[in-house]
Amino acid sequence: MTDLFADNAYEWDQMPVPQAISAGVGRALHAHVPLSDALEVMDFGAGTGLVALALAPHVARVWAVDVSAAMLATLAAKPELQGKVQPVCQDILAEPLGRKFDLIVSAMAMHHVRDTDALIRRFSEHLRPGGRVALADLDSEDGSFHPAGMAGVYHSGFDREVLGALLVADGFMDVRFRTAMEVSKEGRRYPIFLVTATLAG
Repeated sequence: MTDLFADNAYEWDQMPVPQAISAGVGRALHAHVPLSDALEVMDFGAGTGLVALALAPHVARVWAVDVSAAMLATLAAKPELQGKVQPVCQDILAEPLGRKFDLIVSAMAMHHVRDTDALIRRFSEHLRPGGRVALADLDSEDGSFHPAGMAGVYHSGFDREVLGALLVADGFMDVRFRTAMEVSKEGRRYPIFLVTATLAG
């Protein structure tokens, strides 16, 4: 599999848009998701660990899952994540991890997955009963957030009602959307939602 982020993984943390999004999503997670030192967490699409940095001190352990080995190498080099964050370079749609989590978080990764319904089903399979998801991504936009024709981008954001219905259909309840933040890019502002939901049963 081609690593689409190999060329910019080592400068990712200095880019203003990823910095702003990760900070805003991190604040929203702390505001709306109960965290405790008993929680085992999957960070899906963890990248260089910017969101994991916000979570790791407040949970038992974070499994940082991504298909980009270059991004995960940057994550693994951060001393503040040592002993709390486990990098996992794996496509969980093709190969499940074989373990269950209390919480799955994701920031700006879902639009890189072609089949959203299959991804949500896979999330449900990786959660313990009563486990939670907290997923952040773009609200529906006109396609201008990413450069035209950018490889690996399958969705121009998400309609909240449609995504909420998918979550319910795949066994989640108590689905709640909030605007986590708005990010400014090339003179335009793009809202980013945080949806939380609990796996029934």
